[in-house]
Amino acid sequence: MKQPDPLSRVLYIDLTSKRFWVRQRDDLFSRYLGGSGVATQLLLEECPPGCDPLGADNPIILAVGPLTGLYPLASKTIAMFKSPHTHNLGESHCGGRSAISIRLAGYGAIVIKGASRLPLYIAIHGNEVYFRNAASIWGLENSFTVGRVLRDNEPGSGLRSIMRIGAAGEKLVTYSSVVTESYRHFGRLGLGAVFGSKKIKGIVISGKHSLPVSDIKAYRQSYDEIYQTAVTSPLMKKYHDLGTAENVLPLNSLNGFPTMNLTSTQFKEAANISGEAFAERYLGRRLACSHCPVGCIHIAALREPYADEAYFYKTDMICYDYEPIYSLGSMLGIGDATAFLKLMEQIEIFCIDAMSTGVVLAWATEAQQHKLISTEHTLGLELKWGDAGTYMKALRLIINQPNQFYQALAKGVEYASSIYGGREFALSFGGNEMPGYHTGAAAHVGVVAGTRHSHLDNAGYSLDQKALSKGQNLTPQEMAESLVAEERWRQVLSSLVVCFFARGIYTPEKVISTLKSAGFFLSLHHLDAIGREIYQAKYRFKMQEGFSLDNLKLPSRIYETPSSSGKIDPDYVRACLTHIKKIIQE
Repeated sequence: MKQPDPLSRVLYIDLTSKRFWVRQRDDLFSRYLGGSGVATQLLLEECPPGCDPLGADNPIILAVGPLTGLYPLASKTIAMFKSPHTHNLGESHCGGRSAISIRLAGYGAIVIKGASRLPLYIAIHGNEVYFRNAASIWGLENSFTVGRVLRDNEPGSGLRSIMRIGAAGEKLVTYSSVVTESYRHFGRLGLGAVFGSKKIKGIVISGKHSLPVSDIKAYRQSYDEIYQTAVTSPLMKKYHDLGTAENVLPLNSLNGFPTMNLTSTQFKEAANISGEAFAERYLGRRLACSHCPVGCIHIAALREPYADEAYFYKTDMICYDYEPIYSLGSMLGIGDATAFLKLMEQIEIFCIDAMSTGVVLAWATEAQQHKLISTEHTLGLELKWGDAGTYMKALRLIINQPNQFYQALAKGVEYASSIYGGREFALSFGGNEMPGYHTGAAAHVGVVAGTRHSHLDNAGYSLDQKALSKGQNLTPQEMAESLVAEERWRQVLSSLVVCFFARGIYTPEKVISTLKSAGFFLSLHHLDAIGREIYQAKYRFKMQEGFSLDNLKLPSRIYETPSSSGKIDPDYVRACLTHIKKIIQE
């Protein structure tokens, strides 16, 4: 890499002893680039086999990549940890200002070890790290309020990133999130609970390092090419205009929009919560992550009168995307956009994962319908499709966990169904709740076999849709090879911390060109080898923690409800998983 690039500097923070130090880790960054690649290796180094995810031994690793700060859309921070939700590989990606702030603070990665006895927040300003007393804000359930307090008390305005948790993280809900810059999140898999277990209320990061390039003329040329493609590409225009919420109506028409705990794949009120409806009636502004010209973050302006002041109104700004619309909308039978936004606002306040929450509440609704649970379990609540007010009350009970039932819901749908029954309709994949795609076998095989059990691991839903549009029927081997090939390439993109929305812009050839500016001279063969090695390393960690492809099962509801591609064949799914296992073992 180009020197004196601060990318290879790793900041280590020990919460137990309140110490910090920096190590030069050229060995990692020269081999794995950054992001997911480096974070995986640091996780293997720092996380003892079999450690308690909510114990002091579980590290938090934050990593960025060589293109961060140099090129548009290289704007993600990778968080790596052992997940308290799946007890396996935890990996979450977040945008906002987080990646730029870490890079300009002078680091390529941050490793947080140990645990604090008392609540604190960490302030990282360039070469200095401060352990601030957070006793006065521990107990604040509203993540927006926490952010405001940290903004008012720390320097670095305009350069800093502020990460923080709400009530869910403090209460150790295993699918709690960490929010940055109000509208971006480390979602899924429970990073918020790991923060809470270490008594971290927040992290503030800022710095003013400069970044070197190897050839300024070539850099400007490649930068302009990427920038122009980003602002003129029809694909990126989709993300700017309607955002991912554009997916609602197409998936609904394709019978791929999971509804009411996947008892259906079409929602009759889909038009009311579509991207088009939000853009027409609620869109208040668009935002972008740092160094991104697209602006895919869509914020709804919800204007309502104060309860006791008829002529005075308040306006709440609430972020929306496809996944929350699915999980808190169609999955719960909520077709009223205002009701959805109010529920979404509570999700943001508590800082809890929207997808997992929606699937958990959907399972609980159906479990109550089947009389597996009663109003005694729910403390008097009758969960009904479309009843957003009751779901709001249930959400608060999941946070506060006043009885064993809500304590179980706070650990996810797989855990709750193991106690109360209803596993056949508990939509869990490797312990993680279902994303919003019922397009065919690839969508579900991709999630259950993906390294972090995310739809973004390999975009199996996209493979389903392409096969459907072409009238193709992929063999199990072809599907397995396609999913693994895509996931391996995404290891490269997430090591560069390139937004997956820009995967069509950052082709292998373009990646090679941009990396030259950062001092990395690689071939296509090198990139392929890096992707393969990172993929294998992730599986090495997973298997170290007891994961096995042999034990994977999809809930029977997946096979019962026809998808966009028709009914999914269990034998076909098993054959796909068998081929994926063979590829991993090669």
